[in-house]
Formats: sequence, structure tokens, C-alpha cells
Amino acid sequence: MDNERKALAEYRLEQAEICMNSARVLTEAGDYKGAANRSYYAVFHCMRSILALDGQDFAKHSGVSAYFRKEYIKTGIFDVEYSDIIKEAFDIRSDSDYDDFFVVSRSDVEEQIQNAKKFYEAVKAYVKLNC
Repeated sequence: MDNERKALAEYRLEQAEICMNSARVLTEAGDYKGAANRSYYAVFHCMRSILALDGQDFAKHSGVSAYFRKEYIKTGIFDVEYSDIIKEAFDIRSDSDYDDFFVVSRSDVEEQIQNAKKFYEAVKAYVKLNC
């Protein structure tokens, strides 16, 4: 594995951590829609971190998640529960960002942040082992 891929994977993990921290701050400020957005992006950056190791990237979020699911969840590298985390985070983020009348609760956002942290920890361990 070349150093450029490793550096990119680590950078994307840092971005994921920043998003999780932002989600916590936004939650405390009462901006649950913003927190849902940031928790989704934490998961998204985690997936892109793994893709960096493979030298892959996609222009659309759906391409990133489809590749991750195919190469890392269906193969058993990551448990199927991570697919559920991706879907739920994406759905809540989409509803929060695009549905004017969608209401996300603090408890929903806190669950999203916990899921993002779990996803982050699993991806971080994988990157550490494979760099």
C-alpha cells in the first residue's frame, strides 16, 4: 500500500471525527437537524476512508455506500449491522436536509451519534490493521 492512500485514509478518518464532534456540539445547541447531517457525514467519511485504501472513490454518495456494502459488508469484513447504520444515517440526514416538516428528536440524534461512533471505531481499527 502506498503512502498516499494511507494518508488519505487517515485524513478522511480525521474528517469523520470532526463531524462527530460537530454533531455533539449541534445537539447541545438544539440543532438536531444539523446534528443528524454531521453524524451522517461521519459515517460517509469513514466509508471513504476505507475506499481510499482501495484507491476507489465515487461522485455520488450512493456509489460510495454501494461499494462499501459490496466489498466490505457482503464479504463479512464488517458485520451487516453496519449496513443498517449507513441506511438509517442516510435516511435521517436526507429527511432532515430536504423535508421542511421533518422533525428529528434529540434521542434520535443521540442514537445516530452513537452509531457513527461505533462505525468510526470499527473503521479506525480496520485502517490501523491495514496501513
